Amino acid sequence: MAQGKFPSPLLPIEIKNIHRAKHGSDSGVYDTEGRFVPSKFEDIFSKHAHTNPNALTSEELMGMLKANRVPKDYKGWLGSWTEWKILYFLCKDENGLLHKDAIGAVYDGSLFEWMEERASACKTA
Repeated sequence: MAQGKFPSPLLPIEIKNIHRAKHGSDSGVYDTEGRFVPSKFEDIFSKHAHTNPNALTSEELMGMLKANRVPKDYKGWLGSWTEWKILYFLCKDENGLLHKDAIGAVYDGSLFEWMEERASACKTA
């Protein structure tokens, strides 16, 4: 597949160019070289999860996004807000909590499998 500056309309995930997905005002869970930083992942919960130590409410999520903002980084603000709000919408539980395992699934690449398992469990329950 041809590699270019513009995304393909087929929306493939190009691992070779994954560094281009890093933007300002993010959580810092990946460093600038694309390495996962476990302490930054844990910081999400130690700093922002006040209702449940292993989950975020919508308000806590918005607080985290605000805390991660880089001044005048409007693209980064929009990117972070969009990514996290979509994740919250898709993965929150019936109590409005976005759990640590769902967020972790984003970072380890298993989100779709996690969502499928959750949907299957709901159908059998």
